[in-house]
Amino acid sequence: MRREFLMILVAMLGVSAMAEAVDGDGAQYLGGTMPLVEKAEGKLTTNSETAMRFTPNKKNQPSFEIPYSTITELEYGQKAGRRVAVAVLVSPLALFSKKRNHYLTITYNDAAGKEQTGVFELGKDIVRITLKIVEVRSGKDIQYQDEEARKHSGMAAK
Repeated sequence: MRREFLMILVAMLGVSAMAEAVDGDGAQYLGGTMPLVEKAEGKLTTNSETAMRFTPNKKNQPSFEIPYSTITELEYGQKAGRRVAVAVLVSPLALFSKKRNHYLTITYNDAAGKEQTGVFELGKDIVRITLKIVEVRSGKDIQYQDEEARKHSGMAAK
């Protein structure tokens, strides 16, 4: 009985840890002053030459655009953590792997000229291209939280 309980507990921890991860090509709005639902998962697209768009996965949540010309500041950082719950389920060797979370903070002026901000977690597959496109189209240099973040973003020191 005790063993079964432990197995169920470990499985639940593994599922909850995997559920928190952003898809490789997805994004999640974590918070800020933008008119979006916090922790909304979706797509952050940069294919327009004038604005970036966040489109939540849930149909009842509106998408939101930020014109590149209104961006005043960009910041990129990471958080590296161990995959403990998943490691127990898959392999003890997974304890030595790290999962990096990639965060982009965008500060911009809204239509009324008021400063707004939003923090997004980016999926690992879109980090480098998103950072480069937003930096080029906004004309603003990305501020890196530390040298490790710069290194993993693929950007060379300026």
